[in-house]
Amino acid sequence: MKRASRRRWHLAALAVIGLCGAVDARAATDPGFLLTATAKDLASYFPGQLANGYLSTLTAPRGTEGNLAYLVAFMDYAKGDIARPAAVPGWSEIDYSTGNSPAGHFWLNQAALSPAVFQDYRQQLNLHDGTLTTRYRYLDHGRATRIEVLSLVSQASPHLAATRLSITPEFDGEVELSFALNLWAPHQPRFPLTRLSGDEMQEAMAANNLKLEPVAPATPDRAALWYHGDTHVTTADGDTGDRTLWLDGHAEQGLAMAEAAAIDLPAGLQPTALRVYRSAYRLALNLTVKVRKGQTYAFAKFVALSRAGWGDDAKQDRALAVAARTAGFQHLLDAHLHAWSKLWASDIRIDGDPQAQQVVHSDLYYLLSNTAPDTAWPAGACGMTPGYAGHVFWDSDTWVFPALLLLHPQRAKSLVMFRSRTLPAAEARAQARGLRGAMFPWEADPQDGSEQTPHMAYVLGEREIHVNADVAIAQWQYYLASGDRQWLARHGWPVIRDVADFWASRATWAASRHRYEIQHVTSVLEAYNDVPNDTFTNASARKALNIAVAAASVVGVKPDPHWSDVAAQLHIPFSAKDGHHLDFDESVAHDIDAWGDTALPALAYPSLDMPMSADVRRHDFNYAMGLIERSRQEPNSMGLSPVSIAAAALGDAKTAGAWFQRNLTTHVLKPPFNVRTETATNNTGYFLTASGGLLQSLIYGFTGLRIEQDGLVQAYAPVLPPPWKSFRLKHVSLRGRYYDITVRRAADGKPELVRHAL
Repeated sequence: MKRASRRRWHLAALAVIGLCGAVDARAATDPGFLLTATAKDLASYFPGQLANGYLSTLTAPRGTEGNLAYLVAFMDYAKGDIARPAAVPGWSEIDYSTGNSPAGHFWLNQAALSPAVFQDYRQQLNLHDGTLTTRYRYLDHGRATRIEVLSLVSQASPHLAATRLSITPEFDGEVELSFALNLWAPHQPRFPLTRLSGDEMQEAMAANNLKLEPVAPATPDRAALWYHGDTHVTTADGDTGDRTLWLDGHAEQGLAMAEAAAIDLPAGLQPTALRVYRSAYRLALNLTVKVRKGQTYAFAKFVALSRAGWGDDAKQDRALAVAARTAGFQHLLDAHLHAWSKLWASDIRIDGDPQAQQVVHSDLYYLLSNTAPDTAWPAGACGMTPGYAGHVFWDSDTWVFPALLLLHPQRAKSLVMFRSRTLPAAEARAQARGLRGAMFPWEADPQDGSEQTPHMAYVLGEREIHVNADVAIAQWQYYLASGDRQWLARHGWPVIRDVADFWASRATWAASRHRYEIQHVTSVLEAYNDVPNDTFTNASARKALNIAVAAASVVGVKPDPHWSDVAAQLHIPFSAKDGHHLDFDESVAHDIDAWGDTALPALAYPSLDMPMSADVRRHDFNYAMGLIERSRQEPNSMGLSPVSIAAAALGDAKTAGAWFQRNLTTHVLKPPFNVRTETATNNTGYFLTASGGLLQSLIYGFTGLRIEQDGLVQAYAPVLPPPWKSFRLKHVSLRGRYYDITVRRAADGKPELVRHAL
């Protein structure tokens, strides 16, 4: 963005509250939006997230800690390692000392998390408002202080974040505060994951006394490999005169970034001491003030961040932080609340299941926090965190994108625009392998789209190629939902065309069997990593080829006749004897116990929804359930939604509801803030993939709706889980028109779907 235009944009963002109506206070206090931690959660506290799709940070129990922070697609490219999100200097810390320890200064952020020290403790993540509020009575060696901390990452002005610390001392005296930017040390050890085999990786971890196990309460289970990347600070300084801090830096072998903070003091309060503190790991503004018993003092810290391609340098960030301080914390907060309130105009409301309502809101909150409108950035499987090293999988196209498409189409558009933007990298990959068209990576870098699969998972990068069909299907789904032919011609069609060329060149003709086959693929059941004719892959490839023919007609281009030829004769494994599909070619023994042990329910997943008769659909489901029940592996939250949706397509409300319910348990939701994990026993958190899956169970599964060329069609009868009275999709967007869609019980007790045009 050009500098002048960026300044105008931010002035408009800071002024937006002047045009805002009142925020709905009732919605902001709706228990369906509120997640609360109390003292009993301190020992098992799993951090939540504050983010706006451009920048993110984690929560922490005190509300004042220095927490890891990230910028969208800001990657570390250390030699020999895979690309990974570079942690930018943490901006959230405000430390506090009463100066009353017998040993000298004792700081709040070093105090043990004990209910005896943090009395009357309560922290609330307000999903509707996107705010974290922490309250407690802090007891420091006989001196008590009432603490309230309110933090936000602005949804209205995306470069900004802020924290307000209010202290009410129960004593007269002097206290100290430290407003810091935390300069993280380079992560050690660094592993050369671009060349280590699986065995070598295990040896390297053992040599460093590391394990692939979670450490309670909140360390990711694979933190030994999914560590954050490094940001190198090149200049850092502060000014006591205007109470600001600023720095410039860059990711390891990567992009430039900048950060600045402006500190606001209570009106009329004059520090008795004020200085800038600098060390290798900390840049801070430290101050000492005199306080009176029973008086409340509110301090605020305004932070601005930017990175190459999104904003400017530290000078401009400093100006933005100072402008936010001048406007005031309440101004920034009100604009932020208004922006979140507008987002929640599109919502899912459930009548009859308060637990499901709260979980749906938390899943929507994390999806909205980790995506941004009108960009070309994707969604990582674990959002803006180091989980899966921030890489982009089919999760972005098939799990997150459809969940956003009808409720938040501008955010969904960003995800498909990422594939358009990185099409040249995918074309180069295909060409390097002697294939036509484009071959998108299994693990893509969110900035440049390059292949980033670790060497130990090399076969996934080369063989789990259904991602290419997933990409094309998402492009077409966006066109069908938006009706935007210009977008299709300019962005969607080149991707769809190149994917079709890829499949046409990747499939081979088996003359003896009179069919096309796709050999040497990794199945969706990844334990089967070199099989012919994986059913989900072949069915998805066939749909992508047929989409290319349809898209060609829309944009007025003659399709390659070979696309239709391959699609019509591509083998889809099926047991004629038993009347159901198989997971892969008949020649492959289905004898590995991988959880779920089948991908057949995914054939009913909304974006694919493979056509079949009612009898075959029932036989597929029964066969799949038999395979699932025989497995002894732990559940994976990614596999729960396809089963629920497949059951809904059969009209089986009880089974669909039961599998939906499994997605609401604390086994896959970490307290206190409903952080979704990949499995019941690991700490691979912020798993947006499963969040998107759960939402799709409602949006498409329980409604029976599918996005087709005729619009949003009723492909299956709606279902309601037995305890539910109704649920409503609010402010659904389709081709420029808006609807409320309700599934409720009719007079005869059967579910009915009602559309109301807005």
